[in-house]
Amino acid sequence: MPKTHPAYAPEFRRQMVELVRAGRDPADLAREFEPSAQAIRNWVASADRQEGRREVKPAPAETGLNATEREELARLRRENKQLRQERDILSRAAAWFARETGTIPSGSSSS
Repeated sequence: MPKTHPAYAPEFRRQMVELVRAGRDPADLAREFEPSAQAIRNWVASADRQEGRREVKPAPAETGLNATEREELARLRRENKQLRQERDILSRAAAWFARETGTIPSGSSSS
């Protein structure tokens, strides 16, 4: 069973982050202090994200994409959203015109 340890104090975490940023290796710090090297790396990554030093991880569907592919994916998602809105508008308009011309009864529209 893995060892459990109470959460480390925020000040202790900040000190570990500062030491890593000053050039210390997380593995060396893990041997010298109690947290694991991975925990220290996680603290550094979290601090970097909070301070805007590192980009937030992309959604799982976007992992492995380069910048050009991410831009294209965003563009396609915007286009898809617009096309869905246009389809909904046309569907409602068709139902309205059908009611106005008496082609279908007033109560049978899905709108």
